[in-house]
Amino acid sequence: QVQLVESGGGLVQPGGSLTLSCAASGITFSTYRVAWYHQAPGKQREWIASILAIGNTVYVDSVKGRFTISRDNAKNTAALQMNNLKPEDTGVYYCKATVGATGGYWGQGTQVTVSS
Repeated sequence: QVQLVESGGGLVQPGGSLTLSCAASGITFSTYRVAWYHQAPGKQREWIASILAIGNTVYVDSVKGRFTISRDNAKNTAALQMNNLKPEDTGVYYCKATVGATGGYWGQGTQVTVSS
């Protein structure tokens, strides 16, 4: 059974930092690319960052220089380090693991609230 479990969300003040984690089981994690998505309240889920199996990373412009995606294949985990958080970063963050042209697997999401 494949599972992706996000954790690390919470309430943080503007300018603060959080690190989200995505723990995978039931897949050969090292062969999957991993992506993080953000769903703001009342909006569609949007892609924000990816890390390929070989480690290359790519980001949406709005998080470049603030967020860092990483992975630890030995621990079957991926992370999203988020710095200088803004109120518009509020929402649910999801990780997704995909290999090849398959539909991929989603986690259940973790809530991040940026507010003073």
